[in-house]
Amino acid sequence: MADFGLTAKDFSQIVTVTFTLFAVIDVLGSLPVIIGIKKKMGDINAMQATLVSGALMLLFFLIGEQMLQFMGLDIKSFAIAGSIVIFILGLEMVLGLEFFKPDKDAKTSTLVPVAFPLIAGSGTLTTVMSLKAAYQYYNILIAIFINLIVIYITLRSVNVLERLLGPSGILVIRKFFGVILLAIAVKIFMNNTGLVAH
Repeated sequence: MADFGLTAKDFSQIVTVTFTLFAVIDVLGSLPVIIGIKKKMGDINAMQATLVSGALMLLFFLIGEQMLQFMGLDIKSFAIAGSIVIFILGLEMVLGLEFFKPDKDAKTSTLVPVAFPLIAGSGTLTTVMSLKAAYQYYNILIAIFINLIVIYITLRSVNVLERLLGPSGILVIRKFFGVILLAIAVKIFMNNTGLVAH
């Protein structure tokens, strides 16, 4: 009989994937950019930005594998490539470098600068595909949903978060999640190259 309850392994996977996506999306670390966009264009439509970024993540999650097959690639190869991107994102956050530059000249639209590429950018979409090689699909979907809730709350609370965290608080968050990203990138790389002992 099917058991729809979450096992300890499921819970562990959901926590891991949720934190991975949270670190890659880095909505708190992106607060300075989001605040700048809000000052230029007025209020950001939090619901619209959340729904569009969620739709992009789900679309890539659902058809990404078919796209890879069409190009003659497999998930393991993509996961290894994705782990390298995640590793670079982690380095960027820990060392304060900027490999992936957001489009600061985007038109005044909630969809273009905020939903894409700030939230559902190349790093996020690559991560969603990479995670499919290591975790249960339904756990990834739950983690995506949890992150969408966090994204919505964050976009609705930009001014409050800016006052609460301050520049130093945001910096600490970026460094912390950068280290987590580096560790997860190494794990995904080792899992898909057969370097992990059973």
